[in-house]
Amino acid sequence: MNSAEIYTDIPRLYTAIAECAACLLYCVVLPRKKRKPLVFIAATALFFAADAFWLILTDDVPDVFWIPCMFAAMGLMLLYLRYMLEGDSRGIVYTMLKALLIAEFMASLEWQIDCFFREVSGLPRAAGAVFVPVIYLLVSYIAFLFEKQMHQGDFLIEIGPQDLVMTMLIVLLSFFASNLSFLDIQTPFSGNFRPDIFNIRTLVDLTGLAFVFAYQSHVYETAAEKELMNINAMLKAQYEHYRNYQESIDLINYKYHDLKHQLAGLRAEADPEKRAAWIDAMSKELQAYKPETQTGNRVLDGILDQKMPLIRNNKIKFTCVADGKLLDFMHVTDICTIFGNALDNAIESVVTQEDPEKRLIHMTIAPRKKFVYIEVDDYCDHEVRFRGGQPVTSKQDRENHGFGVKSISYTAQKYGGSVSFALQNNFFEMKLLIPVPEAAQE
Repeated sequence: MNSAEIYTDIPRLYTAIAECAACLLYCVVLPRKKRKPLVFIAATALFFAADAFWLILTDDVPDVFWIPCMFAAMGLMLLYLRYMLEGDSRGIVYTMLKALLIAEFMASLEWQIDCFFREVSGLPRAAGAVFVPVIYLLVSYIAFLFEKQMHQGDFLIEIGPQDLVMTMLIVLLSFFASNLSFLDIQTPFSGNFRPDIFNIRTLVDLTGLAFVFAYQSHVYETAAEKELMNINAMLKAQYEHYRNYQESIDLINYKYHDLKHQLAGLRAEADPEKRAAWIDAMSKELQAYKPETQTGNRVLDGILDQKMPLIRNNKIKFTCVADGKLLDFMHVTDICTIFGNALDNAIESVVTQEDPEKRLIHMTIAPRKKFVYIEVDDYCDHEVRFRGGQPVTSKQDRENHGFGVKSISYTAQKYGGSVSFALQNNFFEMKLLIPVPEAAQE
């Protein structure tokens, strides 16, 4: 058996299996939409059947139709990923492009090893099928390790138009360059011998993957640096906001106590009816400056006092059951970050309710064995999208919003704690569980 008989093109069924495996890889790595297991299995089986049928049906089409047929196969991959994965259209297209290149590489590598094995051993074609699960699983696992390391948080949200175009160019150039020799085009980059053609295809696909992952690593590092800068800026802003307010509240408290003593002196000196009425009016006016919350933590009291005018003006019903002393082990900036952002988000959500009776916010701080339990709930009767367990900002400018939730999560992780978000019975719930250091337990 000569090389021309052995080194035939990759069976289309093998290509369909590779494309399905690459798509399943990203269904494991990336956040998926909530689908029942049977729905997931049925959708995957339908995608594989449609992809295999299409690839086998178009196996012998003229070269001029080969490119449109491959774009149709890419469309099937895109539809499947769109149905399965969370994320915007840009992120799904980006994922499909990488899945395509991974599928091309794994199919090319397997078929090259398959052909080489049969050429050396002289065994029939069916004997080479043993390499399909081995090579496909190995390539998928290596790609999984790369992707798992890079895909963290809202990485897909950070994929901008420029990043998508760059990735598309890399993938499409790799795809066409690796298949150039199979189109019978005489170019300086085409191979003349069948084994060389397969070598070119595998190496070009591998090079394309290396470029994609290297570029993705660069995008991820840039996104991570930007996110960290935004979070740090928010931490600083929350702290500065609290410090400025605390200076004002300290001055008010000083004036409050000073005027109380003056009023007491005035009452002792004289008691005309008009002056008594005037003094009573001043006393009532001073009540507006009296601190309303006494949780046991000065920082938390300052934050709550700062939010109260906004809460009153918007007719929000706010209830608070909080043991502020439990927060004494936390740094001032961290307390500001958690409660400043949590209350800002809750207020921003409930003010959209037309019915004032539905403008409800409740906050709890309580001990749970050796943990501090924090919960902030606000009434919410609209849909909230979650990705990776965290709510996705509803604002259009996602690149510059959504850092309040991230900063809360970052702060909880700083203390070895955890945070969870959920929508239960028309209430959006934010729950934190933070371990209390041993030194603070004494």
